[in-house]
Amino acid sequence: MMINVIDALSILFYILLIILIVILIILVINAIKTLDKVDKLVDDVSQKSQKLNGLFSIIDNTTDAVVGFSDTIIGFLSNAIGKIFNRKKENQNGEEE
Repeated sequence: MMINVIDALSILFYILLIILIVILIILVINAIKTLDKVDKLVDDVSQKSQKLNGLFSIIDNTTDAVVGFSDTIIGFLSNAIGKIFNRKKENQNGEEE
C-alpha cells in the first residue's frame, strides 16, 4: 500500500492551500481592525476641525471689521490731505494771477 506521488503532491497542495486561506483570513481581520481605527481617527479629526471652524469664523469677522475701520480712516485721511494740497494749489494759482 504505497501512496502514489501524485496523491502525496495533491495532499501537500491542499495543506498549503488551507494554510494560505487561514493566513488571508487573519490578514483581512487585521485590515478590518486597522480600518476601524482609521475611521475613528478621521471622525475625531473631523470633529476637531468643526470646532475650529467657529474660531476661524470669529477671526474672519474680526478681520473684516478691522479692515472696514482702517479703510474708513485711510479714506478720511486721504481726503483731508487732498483738500490741504488743493487749497495750497488754489492759493498759489490765486497769487500768481
